[in-house]
Amino acid sequence: MLHKPATPTGKDPAAAYKMRIGLWMFLFYAIFYGIFVAINLLNPQAMGTIVVAGLNLATVYGFALIIGALLEALVYNMLCGKKEAELAEKPAPGSKESTGKGGT
Repeated sequence: MLHKPATPTGKDPAAAYKMRIGLWMFLFYAIFYGIFVAINLLNPQAMGTIVVAGLNLATVYGFALIIGALLEALVYNMLCGKKEAELAEKPAPGSKESTGKGGT
């Protein structure tokens, strides 16, 4: 049985934008996670410190990492969606709409 893509694929005009945003978000998250690892490596006893509502730093930071990743995903999706919509409104370079040579 031959399975084909559900939607037609082609060149993504927003690919460079998506890559740039994704790399910056990855860098931000990697630094956030790196601090978590550094605390565990350099001062593991600090992770046992109670910080909020009886929860220790390890638990709070762990949840912050998870929530941060989810928020980044939502922001990434929103930004990429806006960029794709913006680029969909603009005619492609060299098309009849952009050169003014087409039509009736």
